[in-house]
Amino acid sequence: MPLTNRLDELSRYKDRLDAYRPFSAEVTAELRERFTVRLTHHSTAIEGNTLTQSETQIVIEKGVTIGGKTVQEHLEVIGHQQALSYLIDLVNPSEPLTERVIRELHSLVMQGQEHSAIGAYRLLNVMAAGTEFRYPDHLKVPELMAEFVSWWNQPAQVHPVLWAAEAHLRFVTIHPFQDGNGRVGRLLLNLALIRHGYTIAVIPVQRRAEYIAALEAAQTGRGMNLLTTLVVDAVEATLQETLDVCDSEARA
Repeated sequence: MPLTNRLDELSRYKDRLDAYRPFSAEVTAELRERFTVRLTHHSTAIEGNTLTQSETQIVIEKGVTIGGKTVQEHLEVIGHQQALSYLIDLVNPSEPLTERVIRELHSLVMQGQEHSAIGAYRLLNVMAAGTEFRYPDHLKVPELMAEFVSWWNQPAQVHPVLWAAEAHLRFVTIHPFQDGNGRVGRLLLNLALIRHGYTIAVIPVQRRAEYIAALEAAQTGRGMNLLTTLVVDAVEATLQETLDVCDSEARA
């Protein structure tokens, strides 16, 4: 199906979902539990975390450590979950995004982990792992982040899902932090979606290779089609799942 048609379909799903808003407390709790665990698992797994989704759920909900897994992996899951909780409090579209908020997200994502630059922009030049793409010079990061925040706070000129994908690409291409950019970038992708009334996008770890290739293609001037398709697929899946939960409650 052409991309334009798929975006129209997402808009229709969203219209159906809007009819259920505001969600009941039961639906809100169920969706938050489902998607917090799922997004945390897949986003950290893309970066190499080996906790399974069920193990991630145990760590988040029970505070139990998993035998055979590193302290670092536990901290990554806890930090992401807390950053996501912080993000959910930022969904008011009238509230501007600030660099302070982005730094705070990074601090939460990286909390407790051995890293000397938590919440601080990188001071080194880096290349994308496994590619020839070189991120912007570290001296340009403050200026580029100011431009990014200014761009974000302007009204979207395209479909919100396209805008969210572009926001993600812009952020990870700046690569403002020494580590944690992917996790923060995927949180910002979801903040963009939620602020426009859409459900979150969980890019599954099973599509990690596609995701990396899509980012590389966009960063090297070969277009955003691959990345946009991944985001559209992810949003479509969670929109349908959310509608199923709302439909079930309405029938009960």
